[in-house]
Amino acid sequence: MKTKLFLLCSILWGWQSFSQNYVVEGQVTENGKPLKDVSVYAKYTNYGAVTDENGNYQLNLEKGNYTIVFAHGNRQEVKLLLMSNQTLDMDMAKAEESLDEVLVKAFRVEADSPITHSNFTKKDIESRNLGQDIPVLLNVLPSVVSTTDAGNGIGYTSIRVRGSDASRVNVTLNGIPFNDQESQGAFWVNLPDFASSTENLQLQRGVGTSTNGSGAFGASVNILTEAKNDEASAEISNSIGSFNTRRHTVEFGTGLLEDKFTFSGRLSQIKSDGYVDRASSDLKSYFLQGTFQDGGTYIKALAFGGNNITYQAWYGIDKETLETDRTFNPSGMYTDEDGNRQFYDNEVDNYKQDHYQLHWNQKINKNWTSNLGLNYTYGRGYFEQYKENADLAFHEIEPLQIGGETIENSDLIRRRWLDNDYYVVNATINYTDNQLDFTSGLFYSHYTNDHFGEVIWSRFAGNSEIRDDYYFGTGTKQEFTAFTKATWRLNDQLSFFGDLQGRFVNYKTRGLTSDKVNLLVDQNFNFFNPKAGATFQVNEDQQLYASYGKAQREPRRSDFENGITNPEILDDFELGWRLDLGKSSINTNLYYMYYQDQMVLTGALDDVGAPVRETSGESYRLGLEIDADIKVSRLFSLRPNLTLSRNKNIDFRANLGGEVQNLGETNISYSPEIIGANQLIFHPNEVFQISLISKYVGEQYMGNIDSEVSLLDGFFTNDLNIVYEWKNAPLFKSVVFTGLVNNIFNVEYESNGYFFFGNFQNDAGQTESFEGAGYYPQAGINFLAGVTLKF
Repeated sequence: MKTKLFLLCSILWGWQSFSQNYVVEGQVTENGKPLKDVSVYAKYTNYGAVTDENGNYQLNLEKGNYTIVFAHGNRQEVKLLLMSNQTLDMDMAKAEESLDEVLVKAFRVEADSPITHSNFTKKDIESRNLGQDIPVLLNVLPSVVSTTDAGNGIGYTSIRVRGSDASRVNVTLNGIPFNDQESQGAFWVNLPDFASSTENLQLQRGVGTSTNGSGAFGASVNILTEAKNDEASAEISNSIGSFNTRRHTVEFGTGLLEDKFTFSGRLSQIKSDGYVDRASSDLKSYFLQGTFQDGGTYIKALAFGGNNITYQAWYGIDKETLETDRTFNPSGMYTDEDGNRQFYDNEVDNYKQDHYQLHWNQKINKNWTSNLGLNYTYGRGYFEQYKENADLAFHEIEPLQIGGETIENSDLIRRRWLDNDYYVVNATINYTDNQLDFTSGLFYSHYTNDHFGEVIWSRFAGNSEIRDDYYFGTGTKQEFTAFTKATWRLNDQLSFFGDLQGRFVNYKTRGLTSDKVNLLVDQNFNFFNPKAGATFQVNEDQQLYASYGKAQREPRRSDFENGITNPEILDDFELGWRLDLGKSSINTNLYYMYYQDQMVLTGALDDVGAPVRETSGESYRLGLEIDADIKVSRLFSLRPNLTLSRNKNIDFRANLGGEVQNLGETNISYSPEIIGANQLIFHPNEVFQISLISKYVGEQYMGNIDSEVSLLDGFFTNDLNIVYEWKNAPLFKSVVFTGLVNNIFNVEYESNGYFFFGNFQNDAGQTESFEGAGYYPQAGINFLAGVTLKF
């Protein structure tokens, strides 16, 4: 009997131990004052409470991993591993989401959203920020391939996501479109060192959620600029590296003034000779910001911009030159009067861009907030080019008589200008409670651009004047967008997401193109883009999600020049699984993207090095993406990701040998089937970190006809990143030492290239085809090292 009683007591004690409840309690305040009626609950459970008049709350939970949510108009989430009774206090005034984060809330998604995404934090940026552009920093994220003309990550850089080029990746700065409205590209070189003023960014792959500007056809990049900082600070950063690279940055912050105002700013200069011959960069930028907060009112005003003077390296080199002289740059090449090869010393892109933004966020009550954003962007600049034996009449210079000879051609130097203005008004309103997160917004933009060319020197100038225009054209684009999106939490396990967007675009052009062809466009586009999804919380650790999104986008200016007037349409299906074990997490998703009239790159370049596009009819991208964050031990972490994909044109047609042929299913250009990356991080303590950053990109076709000539080899590179922070150093708060060794195994590789093909008549009058390719070589082993002094 005693034995049975002992066993029963043991079972009851074991059961009681297994189901042991612990208490999570604390106080919620705002600027130190108790805050009542705050909803406090454990996400994906039935456990919740509301703070009393003293701001106190109490939750009874079983041991395990939880996400504790504090909701009072804005939301703050805290991850908690509960193994004993705990006190968890929260000051909602310190929740940055209620300030800076709300500026981009309408265009971002939460961690449990059914939208495939990755977040990139300020800490991620700072560990590698030594002057290289944002596309290079994002190269560690899933499905991303970055490339650079100069070969060392400074100057002209670009990004592709899921095989879609930069003109089809939507980029916003605080919710304001950054992509050029006519070319639709994102030119990061116009904002040098912008990573130093970036608080965080979110990369949404696929259609994503509704955003401002041209639709996302591969991804969208949403950037939040520097956050408000209540503490005074100053920083001086200097770095040097291979190819005579140097970066100098000065930053300051006043901290909180009169409990309402803050001011901060940055000045930067980056110079580099580039890996490729003469691919130099002289980049300057600035960033100024002021904030005002009083109660529920938050106002943020910004002025930022940059000036880039970049020697062009956009022509690449052919295979023979690649094998004999990898750094050769044909830009600016001409033959002098003695027949000697020369290079013009000012074959540069010289462009300035200034952005002015004003954001006003108003907290109406604990559930409602509104946001109003205003923007003006002013861009102007030119590409300067030495043109050998140019046609004078084409350049509006009359032929002249010299010694009885008629001069119709001459060496000359010309500039091709862009001068544009971009105005934006953006307004959103948001409602949030424990079950519903609802946002609705309106967006209007007006863009104008003057395109013109001028001759600044000619060997034989006749009666022409310096800077006489030889062509002039304009482009005007107006856009109105309205959207409504909502996340509804049906219960602790299931939530639904819906997103409806209407885009209404008018695009007009007048005058001549740079080829002196009259371009007359006046076209309206009306797009309706629905999106929907659902998230199912399997248990505390696992989520499943599914989503569908539709995107449509208008042709860009060069498409109209090539006779393309139809919009492209995308239907995107995503299915994902997320596992979060606290210290480690893994995300897996399948995607199927079906396109109609997808604008794929032909592989060819136009006369200013821009990729030429064509419609491919029906096409699709099918892929699997896996990314993880694994804490192997106290000392080591892994952050691997892998993309396996199939990217195909359906019934692709091309003119080969003078005859249009149906090639059937072909590979979409610039779409590798395998992309992988990994970060192996050694972090023995909080002030020292060493990372081995690996990247693999599989082979890819640079055209759409599956020609072996167009095949770009795969490559595998490794970088070594070292960061050490000396805290409480004499005279400074801290001193941060950063080192980066790129391509540590000195791999010779090309991350980008071009392909062209066409037809010609042979001597027998028969039509034959020709093909060719060019490449952009990237640097071998190279170094960057920097020191940041924090006051």
